Amino acid sequence: MAGAAAPEAWPELDLAERERRRELLLSGPGLEERVRAAGGRLPPRLFTLPLLHCLEVSGCGSLRAPGPGLAQGLPRLHSLVLRRNALGPGLSPGLGPLPALRVLDLSGNALEALPPGQGLGPAEPPGLPQLQSLNLSGNRLRELPADLPRCAPRLQSLNLTGNCLDAFPAELFRPGALPLLSELAAADNRLRALSPDVAHLSALKTLDLANNQLSEIPAELADCPKLKEINFRGNKLQDKRLEKMVGSCQTRSILEYLRARGRSRGRAEGSEKEDGRRQRREQRKQRRESGEGEAAAADTAQLLLRVLRVSENPTPLTVRVSPEVRGIRPYFVGAVVRGMNLEPGNALKRFLSSQTKLHEDLCEKRTAATIATHDLLAVRGPLLYAARPPEDLKIVPLGRKEAKAKELVRQLQLEAEEQRKQRKRQTVSGLHRYLHLLDGKENYPCLVDADGDVISFPPITNSEKTKIKKTTCDLFLEVTSATSLQICKDIMDALVLKMAELNKYTLENEEEGALSDAEADPSEPPSDSQRNPHSGKDGQRPLVVEQVRVVDLEGTLKVVYPSKADLAAAPPRVTVLR
Repeated sequence: MAGAAAPEAWPELDLAERERRRELLLSGPGLEERVRAAGGRLPPRLFTLPLLHCLEVSGCGSLRAPGPGLAQGLPRLHSLVLRRNALGPGLSPGLGPLPALRVLDLSGNALEALPPGQGLGPAEPPGLPQLQSLNLSGNRLRELPADLPRCAPRLQSLNLTGNCLDAFPAELFRPGALPLLSELAAADNRLRALSPDVAHLSALKTLDLANNQLSEIPAELADCPKLKEINFRGNKLQDKRLEKMVGSCQTRSILEYLRARGRSRGRAEGSEKEDGRRQRREQRKQRRESGEGEAAAADTAQLLLRVLRVSENPTPLTVRVSPEVRGIRPYFVGAVVRGMNLEPGNALKRFLSSQTKLHEDLCEKRTAATIATHDLLAVRGPLLYAARPPEDLKIVPLGRKEAKAKELVRQLQLEAEEQRKQRKRQTVSGLHRYLHLLDGKENYPCLVDADGDVISFPPITNSEKTKIKKTTCDLFLEVTSATSLQICKDIMDALVLKMAELNKYTLENEEEGALSDAEADPSEPPSDSQRNPHSGKDGQRPLVVEQVRVVDLEGTLKVVYPSKADLAAAPPRVTVLR
C-alpha cells in the first residue's frame, strides 16, 4: 500500500526558524507549486514564527487566500506584503486582528470586495489599530467597507489606484474619522463625485483622482489646511477654465480658484449659476465661430512620441550582454529619449519623483525590476552589461565617493542598522531597503561604458558620472530585472509615457510665459516647435525615442526597444509616430 505523500519542503521557513529572523521573503520559481500543494494558501507552519516583523509573498499566481492562523501566529507583524498574487474576489478568511501591523500591501490581486468587519479585521475593537499604509491598487474593488475608518483609525496613506470604485463611502470623510490621513490616491477608477466633506481630512497633503468621471471639484477642497499636491487630470469637468487649470497649473493656483469660487457662491449662488450658464453659452458660440470643436481639443491634449529606428539613426547605442548575468539578473532593456526639458521650475524634481513612484508601484520596490536614468552626454558606448565579484566592482555612487561594491554594501548595511536604532523601527528607507536583493549573490550585475567605468549597479544605484541634471535634455534609460523581459518592457513603456506627460506639462507652462513676449516682438525668430518638422497640429514638440539594441557578445540580437509591439497599448491621448 502506497504511503502518504511527503509534505512540501519549505527551506525558507527552516532558515527563518533557525536564525530567528524577523523578515521573510517567499519567492522563486518553485513557490507556485508549493502554494498550490497547500491548497492555494500559505503553509500553516509559517504561522508558527511569532518573531516575524516583515512578511512578503509576491508574484504567486496560485495564492488565493493567506490562510487561517495569520493573526494568531504572527502577533508582532509590522509589514505584510501580498502583491501580484491571486487573492480574491473576497478576502476570506480576514486578516485581522493584527495589533502591530503598520504596512499592508494587497496591490495587483483580484479583490472585488472587502467584507465589512471581515476583510481587514473586526471593526470593534479596531482590527488594525496601528495601520499606517494600505495599498489596494490594481484590484477590482467596486466599493470600500464603510467601517474602514474604524478598522484602521491611524491610517496615513491609502492607495486605491486602478480599481472599479464609483464612490467613496461617506464614513471616509466623517469628521475625525481619519485624522492622520495625508495621502489619498484613487486615480483610474470610475468616481463620479467628490463629497464636500473631503475638507474634514485635516491632515491631507496629497490627493490623486486623475482619470475618473468627476464633473465637479468641490470648493470645500480648498479648506484642507495642509493640502500641497492634487491631480485631477483626465476628468471632464463642467468648469472648463478649471479643467484647463488642472492640466497646467500648480496646486496653489487651483486651490485659490476653488476658494474664490466658493466665496462667490456663498455671496450669490443663484447669480453664479446664471453667469456660469451664460459663460458656457458664450464658450460654445466662440468654439463654433472659431471652428474649434472636440476634435481640436483632443489634438491639443495629445502626447506625441516619435520612434527613431536603428536603421534611421547614424549613431545608435548598443548594449552587449555578458553570459555571467544569466543566473543573477539576466533581463535588460534600454532606450534613448531626446527632447526632455528639465530646466524650468521643479521639472527635474517632478521627473525624479515619478521615477521613485514607479519603483514603489510597478517595480514593486525594485523586487520586480529596477530603473536607472543617465545623462546621455556622459554615456560613452558601446555599453557592456556584465557581472563582477563584489571586491572587483568599483563605482562612484550617486552622492558618494568611489567605492568597491563590497565596501558600499557593507557601509549601507551599517547605515541601515544605525537607522533602525535611531528610529526604533524594523524598516529602513533609501538604498538600504534594497540590500536584501543581493543576498546570496557571488557576483553583482553592473553596466560598464566604453571607458571601463561602471555607470550602473542595479538594483542599488547608478553613477555620479552620468547623473541627471537640470541641463539634461537627452537621456539613456535602462530597466533590469531578475524576473522577466516583459516586465522590463512594461515598465519602460510606463516610464517613457510618463516622461511624455511631464514634458508636455513643462512645455505648456513655459510657453504660456513666453507667449506675450513673442506677440510683443514680431521680429522674434521662430520657436523650436515651429522649426521641428515632427511637431504636432498644435505645434507641440514630440519626444524622440531612439531604439537601443541589446545583443550577446557574438552580436546576436536579444531585444530591441521600442519594437512594433512596444508602446502599442498606449492610451488614446498618446500618439506614437513610427
